[in-house]
Amino acid sequence: MNLEAYKGVYVFAQQVDNKLSGIALELVGKGKDLAKDLNTEVTAVLIGSNVKDLCTELAEYGADKIIVVDDPELKEYRTEPYAHALAEVINNFKPDIMLVGATAIGRDLGPRVSARVHTGLTADCTQLEIGDFPMVAIPGKEQKHNQLLMTRPAFGGNTIATIACPDFRPQMATVRPGVMQKAERVIGAQAEIIEFNPGFTPDHKYVEILEVVKAVKDVADIMDAKILVSGGRGVGSAENFALLEDLADAIGGTVSCSRAVVDAGWKERDLQVGQTGKTVRPQVYFAIGISGAIQHLAGMEESDLIIAINKDETAPIFDVADYGIVGDLNKILPALTAKIREAKANN
Repeated sequence: MNLEAYKGVYVFAQQVDNKLSGIALELVGKGKDLAKDLNTEVTAVLIGSNVKDLCTELAEYGADKIIVVDDPELKEYRTEPYAHALAEVINNFKPDIMLVGATAIGRDLGPRVSARVHTGLTADCTQLEIGDFPMVAIPGKEQKHNQLLMTRPAFGGNTIATIACPDFRPQMATVRPGVMQKAERVIGAQAEIIEFNPGFTPDHKYVEILEVVKAVKDVADIMDAKILVSGGRGVGSAENFALLEDLADAIGGTVSCSRAVVDAGWKERDLQVGQTGKTVRPQVYFAIGISGAIQHLAGMEESDLIIAINKDETAPIFDVADYGIVGDLNKILPALTAKIREAKANN
């Protein structure tokens, strides 16, 4: 493989119902950072039907180029035509790096495409950077520069692994939503738009979609919340979450939880924060009755301000918290909620 032929940072710009997913803009932002380190450009790959209008948004969030694959066969996500489209983009344009969101779509698409183009894939990454591999020089072994170092939780979240793909291209990764940050939007920014269509020949591998039924949920998306009041096993019971809901209501926040709470059946999985849940980055994160296992920290440690309440003063959550309160949440939360409501009333 001629590695020198592969240039540029490419991101899969996921869209659903002709609306860009948040992860698409997050990847463009991160791609911009990586491209700067490599002195190259970031290219968004936009796949769908009648999606050209989305190019403006991608350009304003930092894409230098946009490759548009527009075809009626791509109206809804289906594995075969989307995998064919992205694999052909890679084969024709030869990107050095290819990033895909670790969403339901991306987790299906990424591995299939990597297999088709004969490269590796690091899944569910939480950190990406350009560096040397091996990271520490080993006598007698070549150290390659400008490699994509892909970091992800491993062994059930008990350790963090940094992985590279030095001998094949592109270097591919799926990236967990909510971990990377969007760039500042620049209204009026322009990008070079390249229309590309590899052609689609439906066959027995093309699934036919008979009907799309959308479930309506009234559960708030915790990834969009500015303030999260999160509870763990230490809350004690499903009924005790009423204390957290009162606090969230008083402060204008949203309730979330740890995996232990979901496993106990106290809250829905949509509210779970952590390695096997959602990654959040609120302005304020209340960790109430949460011990602070590494699996949970992976989903919330980038919060701007972390406030921990736990009766165990040795709980690991206090190691990452900006403020910590040791005590009984059944006494602390009602008092805190009352003080917040009193302060709001006086203002």
